[in-house]
Amino acid sequence: MYFTKDQTENIFTYHFAFIELAVKEHALVVTLNRPNKKNALHPVMLNEMAFAFAYAHHHGDIRVVLLQANGDIFCSGADLKAFMGVIEEHDSTVPTAEEEILIGEIFFKCHKPCVVKVQGPVFAGGFLLLAGATQVVAKEGIRLGLPEVKRGLFPFQVMASLMDVMPARKVLDWCLRGYDLPVDEAKELGLVTEIAQESELDEAVNKIVKELSANAPLALHYGIEAYRKLSQGSQSEKHKYLRDMLGKVIQTQDAREGIQAFKEKRNPVWEGK
Repeated sequence: MYFTKDQTENIFTYHFAFIELAVKEHALVVTLNRPNKKNALHPVMLNEMAFAFAYAHHHGDIRVVLLQANGDIFCSGADLKAFMGVIEEHDSTVPTAEEEILIGEIFFKCHKPCVVKVQGPVFAGGFLLLAGATQVVAKEGIRLGLPEVKRGLFPFQVMASLMDVMPARKVLDWCLRGYDLPVDEAKELGLVTEIAQESELDEAVNKIVKELSANAPLALHYGIEAYRKLSQGSQSEKHKYLRDMLGKVIQTQDAREGIQAFKEKRNPVWEGK
């Protein structure tokens, strides 16, 4: 766990710059709150998320985590500039974890159910949030896209996480071809638990949260702990390796060309360098 119980004891005395927190009965509601940047993930935002999930893990009165997002887009993936050190000014007072935070590890270390409410499109690294959850409720007709290969990149960590909840060959096909996956197909393949119309999305999410909250807390805790251990193995080593692989790809000339071509709304010219 990135933070101890003592560190998270007074969580609501800290200022969160990129997420919002609330407790509703036995649920900790975590809301991504960077809509002006399409809720793109960056190190400070992940640090705040890790702090929130650690609080949920350590405190028995929290039985389930609900992850949602403000804005029209649930998450556009990783903010590559931020992960390369260019981070906007912020006023977060949340303590900084002593070790580097890996997105997949935030979920892996929290042995509480996590329901994700997907109100808008998800792209690239945003799927780490869906793959790490125990249940995903998505709005009907949303876009689910992995466009990295069209930008000269590759979704290494996303691929590994998706393989835990979807058939491996389908995951590889999606990563290699970079298309949008219909949400109905995502449900058939196991990525999405339920699909709801926009007007019924909150009702569908709240139903699952209430069902989970009503079940035996320690049974859920130990069940999720066992599931993580049996299905994921050495999660930390795997994600560190895949992060390093992404670092290699980001440094290539093709990656720079892909990102520039996307900004200029033109087809990229690959050179294999």
